[in-house]
Amino acid sequence: MSLFDQVPTVPLDGTFALMEACRVDAHELKVNLTPGIYRDENAKTWVLPSVKQARAALLADQSLNHDISPQLGYPQLLSAARQLVFKDTLDGRFITSMQTISGTGANHFIASLLSSHLRPRTVWVPNPTWDNHREIWRHVDPGIEQRNYPYYDHETCGIDGDALLSTLKEQANTGDAIILHACAHNPTGVDPSPELWEGIAQMCEEKGIFPIFDLAYQGFATGDADNDASAVRHFTTRSSSGNSSTLEFAVAQSFSKNFGLYSERVGALHVVARTRDGAARVEGMLKRISRAEITSTPAFGARIVAAVLHDPVLKAQWRQDLRTMNGRLGDMRKRLYDGLTRRNTPGSWGHILTDIGMFSMTGLSPEKVAVLKDRFHVYLLPNGRLSVTGLTEGNVEYVAESIYQVVKH
Repeated sequence: MSLFDQVPTVPLDGTFALMEACRVDAHELKVNLTPGIYRDENAKTWVLPSVKQARAALLADQSLNHDISPQLGYPQLLSAARQLVFKDTLDGRFITSMQTISGTGANHFIASLLSSHLRPRTVWVPNPTWDNHREIWRHVDPGIEQRNYPYYDHETCGIDGDALLSTLKEQANTGDAIILHACAHNPTGVDPSPELWEGIAQMCEEKGIFPIFDLAYQGFATGDADNDASAVRHFTTRSSSGNSSTLEFAVAQSFSKNFGLYSERVGALHVVARTRDGAARVEGMLKRISRAEITSTPAFGARIVAAVLHDPVLKAQWRQDLRTMNGRLGDMRKRLYDGLTRRNTPGSWGHILTDIGMFSMTGLSPEKVAVLKDRFHVYLLPNGRLSVTGLTEGNVEYVAESIYQVVKH
């Protein structure tokens, strides 16, 4: 008998289980539309030209060593990361930034900080959202209630903004936290309008709700990193009753998607505070959390990102890389839409053209998703989310035909 016999059996993570099932699927026409990983036209993970150049320069540097990183992380990464998110909007604001293990680590750090010191009774999560948001908060503090706020309207394939705001107004309490997708919402691909962002910001300020931006897809929403940071910058600079913004909030930033550094796990957490003393206290506590969990952040991926963002030539190439990825996703959206509508596929498909980022909701039930997988070897998440990144010129017609065959009955 083992001491661990009392440990509950935990099922495999759904996304990773589907990815493994697809990996071992021997069918020649299989298509994996589950992961949020950018693929090129050959369905291979793409190494960005800007990243390739920066990596080559680093590997050629004979002075490169493997010394421990500063406790807050690689300084050149943090300065570039702040600039990428906030640009010139931080005048008069106090901010603490720390390198993290990608966006997941940033989300975990802020959940740990808030649960230990601000002690929110509730964290509000969009319905639907990235599954790991719930898992992170459940792991950090199962005593914090997780509640959904209305987000996606399956009838209109858009955002139910009125329900979103009214729910927060009527049910949220001072001190609650709220998770917001800064751009390219996962899993819907639908983002708030500027007017709705203003309504959310006003609601957070009036109700004393602490916003947490998950910025996992900067550059994937519009192909422009500045455009995709507009919601965060609005929260930083908005004025209330003629005064400068007093909103305190956090940003969990990831470089996995927009740099293609999925295995390097490069990210940052930024916490915007109202006072200098508050920011200093946040820094001290984040250092304590980091010391207990990872002690020191990985350096190589951070050096790659910093090299690209601090070099004007490489940065210009990176912005072109973003446009290349965004353009291919847009082309695949158009081809899938054309394939579905040409077949008169039952359902609403126009949103595929207007959704942004990596994902769209197909509206398929879990049962139809299962048929799609078992009969046609096309893999989606059970909620019907389709990752556009897995589409290519060689498989998009097959995917359209497969969806048509599943939903026509």
